[in-house]
Amino acid sequence: MHILVKNKNLIVGDYKVKCAIGKRGIKNKKEEGDLITPKGKFKIKYILYRNDRIGYFKSKIKKLIIRKNMGWCNDPESKHYNKLIKLPFSYSAEKLYRTDNIYDIILVLDYNFNPIRKNKGSAIFIHIAKKNYKSTEGCIAVKKKDLKNIIKIINIKTVVNIN
Repeated sequence: MHILVKNKNLIVGDYKVKCAIGKRGIKNKKEEGDLITPKGKFKIKYILYRNDRIGYFKSKIKKLIIRKNMGWCNDPESKHYNKLIKLPFSYSAEKLYRTDNIYDIILVLDYNFNPIRKNKGSAIFIHIAKKNYKSTEGCIAVKKKDLKNIIKIINIKTVVNIN
């Protein structure tokens, strides 16, 4: 099963939904903070989710519950760059336990993982879209109900093709 992201659409088999992408579009991502969604083919490493908001769901992909002390390092100076971390943290990091709902479910893509290159971009996720599909900082975002439906379809072999 493939997920294709193209022209602000996300397609999985016959399932096609609108999505938000990085403010500066889909390109070959070069650096941290450039607001670009990286072009390429990626796997889904695991799913992070808010148990208090989503509850139990079945998935063929490993799931981790988001705790209040979880974050994602986006600081190229840290040896934990582009990794899940515990807060408080002495470097810059994105808080995963948020008051808004965009990180209630996160599909973590393996962008810039093997090896991790400093300043090449971090925290590239598929997550829940803001109202009116407001642009992201580089992630892909869809409605919560669409993300729940996508999770039912995908598995560990699913490739996310961002075009």
